[in-house]
Amino acid sequence: MTSFLCYDRIIMKNKHIEHPEDSILNGNLSVLDWFINDGNISTKIDGSPAIVWGTNPANNKFFVGTKSVFNKKLIKINHDHRQIDQNHQGKVADILHKCLDYLHPTTRIYQGDFIGFGGDFTFCPNTITYDFPEEVHQEIIIAPHTYYIADKDLRDAVAYPLEYELESDENVLYWHPKVTISSERDSIIERCKFARQIATLCEFPNDKQVKTIKKQLNTCIREDIDVDDIVQEVLANDNNIDVNVLRLWKLVQSIKHDMFNYISCNDDIECYIEEEYCDHEGYVMVNEFGTFKIVNREGFSKSNFKLSKMRTKGDA
Repeated sequence: MTSFLCYDRIIMKNKHIEHPEDSILNGNLSVLDWFINDGNISTKIDGSPAIVWGTNPANNKFFVGTKSVFNKKLIKINHDHRQIDQNHQGKVADILHKCLDYLHPTTRIYQGDFIGFGGDFTFCPNTITYDFPEEVHQEIIIAPHTYYIADKDLRDAVAYPLEYELESDENVLYWHPKVTISSERDSIIERCKFARQIATLCEFPNDKQVKTIKKQLNTCIREDIDVDDIVQEVLANDNNIDVNVLRLWKLVQSIKHDMFNYISCNDDIECYIEEEYCDHEGYVMVNEFGTFKIVNREGFSKSNFKLSKMRTKGDA
């Protein structure tokens, strides 16, 4: 059983959200329609872990958990503190104990990113440090972004983008960054038309080749290697694929970068990576043509990878 993400009457699997440029490697050009059509857009918050809470449809009891509540086999749903200790450990267990104490029971099921414990004004749940304008007095901070509806089993949950704000209280600060995108995206429309022309020249690879090339492209990004004409030729030759596919990938990536020019995030919380000012991790837009993330991979993904390696060394 699989959970789904819905937009209007379109139902899509709720899975890993893909980068627009990666989605065209197998010849699926729906992202070009996604670029030019309006939808629900939200800020992609760099929180950790993802928190899921609400009423379990199987027993009508309040629960908290991580995304493991949706697991097909090893399901980790926590209705009390004893179950949290059985299912989790370390920092995640500490966070879930607080969430069980302070999140209000609700008939719906919500998901949000954990930002931190109150009593401070700077929080670094993952790679980005968030600097709030004043000290947060609530016990916990969560950035909600999704709600689910399930009839009998969480594994059958249907997910919807959260288009309204949860009301904060004395114990929980719900952070909802304000973000808008302009409907006037003429340059994007023209570039998408050009991308369709390039696509007619492409002989797209099979699924196995796509999986390999995605890994290699991620390696290039993490190691700060520009996927220029020379690198494209090397990757194409090594994988026995049409170089035009990689040229199309590069073009779609640049269209994604252009999308940032049409997005405005209106909040007073500043973002930093290792004390250097930065923008939010990115944004997620949902419309009838799909769900994709608008992220500066060259900046954020590289920093995330670097800090992950540092943490791993520190834990050794």
